[in-house]
Amino acid sequence: MSEKKSCCCSAAPKLLFACSGGADVGALADQVARKLTADGVAKMFCLAGIGGRVSGILKTTEAASKIVAIDGCPLNCARKSLEEAGFTDFGHVQLADLGFKKGESPVTEERVMTAAMAVAPHFANLS
Repeated sequence: MSEKKSCCCSAAPKLLFACSGGADVGALADQVARKLTADGVAKMFCLAGIGGRVSGILKTTEAASKIVAIDGCPLNCARKSLEEAGFTDFGHVQLADLGFKKGESPVTEERVMTAAMAVAPHFANLS
């Protein structure tokens, strides 16, 4: 049986919020967060819960040791959702800044790997 990697054994989890929007770059952001979760780098968490001000999700996010938002396009919906909920101390990666263009970047394993390698260093200095 394979051992599942865990990023969140401590009291202060490392959280990822992906825009997961309707465009291809939103789907790419979603898959990057899922990959990093599967790899034990951090835990993908519910951006809709942030927008809906769900108390348990807000409390867990407040307790996080690190938060990173992954946005697919320059609209920055994930970043803005966190800011609207009062969060200011978090990392942010916009896939458009990595050269992924909306409508021209279907999800592929190579694109997920490239983007994941850009997000993962945001968690490198944490235990």
